Amino acid sequence: MNSIEVTPEELSQIIDNKIPALILDIRAKQSYMDGHVPGAANAVYQNMQQKQVIMSKIPPSMKIILIDDDGTESKQNAMMMARFGFDAHYLKDGIKSWNGELVKSSQDVAISGDTLWDSLKQDKDVFLLDVREPEEFADYKIPGAVNIPLSQLFSPAAESSIPRDKKIVTICSHGNRSMVATFALAQKGIEASSLVGGMSLWNQVLNSTTLKENDLTIIQVEKVGKGCLSHIVGSNGEAVVIDPTHPASKYVEFAKSEGLVITKVIDTHQHADHVSAAKDLAQLAGAKLYFSKLEEYKIDSERIGDGDSIQFGAKQLKVIHTPGHTAGSMSYVVDDRFVFSGDTLFVEGIGRPDLRDQVQEYATSLYDTIHNKLLKFSDDSKIFPTHHSEGIKPTQNGIYYTTVKMAKNLPLLDLSQPDFVAKVVSITTPRPMNYSMIIKVNKGTIPISPMQIPDLEMGPNRCSIRM
Repeated sequence: MNSIEVTPEELSQIIDNKIPALILDIRAKQSYMDGHVPGAANAVYQNMQQKQVIMSKIPPSMKIILIDDDGTESKQNAMMMARFGFDAHYLKDGIKSWNGELVKSSQDVAISGDTLWDSLKQDKDVFLLDVREPEEFADYKIPGAVNIPLSQLFSPAAESSIPRDKKIVTICSHGNRSMVATFALAQKGIEASSLVGGMSLWNQVLNSTTLKENDLTIIQVEKVGKGCLSHIVGSNGEAVVIDPTHPASKYVEFAKSEGLVITKVIDTHQHADHVSAAKDLAQLAGAKLYFSKLEEYKIDSERIGDGDSIQFGAKQLKVIHTPGHTAGSMSYVVDDRFVFSGDTLFVEGIGRPDLRDQVQEYATSLYDTIHNKLLKFSDDSKIFPTHHSEGIKPTQNGIYYTTVKMAKNLPLLDLSQPDFVAKVVSITTPRPMNYSMIIKVNKGTIPISPMQIPDLEMGPNRCSIRM
């Protein structure tokens, strides 16, 4: 008998005697879900690179048994894995030779970020199992996730810490370790779904919430994984989009759902923590693109500054120069009651002035902007920021905003200008990951493909200062 060949009888003994082994079913997902060998996990790879990465995450001492339809493909794969030093085997003649029990799956082996977000919004019983290393998890995670590193999932003790009454979703940085985690859990008789693309694609999930105030429609779009906020502001069927993020196509969908057509797209400032979708959205929607005239861009656009206004529907966006986070930051105001403040003023804090290496000058400008411009609006004016930090809750209607009255109570804003500047300058916060590269991309000096955006943006939101 070929040393890598396993008969159905031998496989049955391995299962019955609970001999440690990874049973990997390499058939198509639906075939696997319709019926598979007990304890088997579905292992379908998108490409050879992913296959190689996933193989490198499997403990080399682990006995691996591959199953396909008739033994042909599984034999070839087992022979290849054996050459790389794995204890790899295959089921002789594939699944058609198996006369034992077949288990049906009710849970998909993979789950998209959008589907996971829908489940979390509906408060479904989901157990988020993050299998990255503790230092990765501490830096950036989905709220509510539990960290058990992948290596620990192969230990006997791991089974006791996994609930049996919830849907298990495994998470890592790109979806490779999380897939191996589903293998380890299947070995213990636990079904799990791997988050497709991991934390990288989780950053690309967008959620929309609509606020209607008389004749004005405001659709707030949240980039769920980073807390980025952008706004579709509509009047009489026409909309302007402020600070859009990728994927740009979602904004067209969100606007259409409220009967709006996007005609203008704006960035409040040159972003440092995420790739702006303003250019792509303007091209997609056939809309005019606007950038601050006080910031450098290598992108064709209309340039606007303090005192300008932009017409949309029956409304106007009034442009206010609000420097501090950047020198050329602009805020946009509708009806003197709705202020879109970019990264200048947040629900929980203020924009950081240190991302352009002129922190003393920018902190002084930030103080003047907040006190002499934004806080001069009426107390009930709503301020819509472009970010929120982790742990910040939206209002009862699901929208993140503050009011001038609430903002006046922020701890940093009760200081005098000298004390404010001294305090802000003394605060040291890690800068956004890849911020220097992102600034160049948003300036238009470095081209980027859509495939590069998730990894470039990966990491926590670090654009605010809070006490």
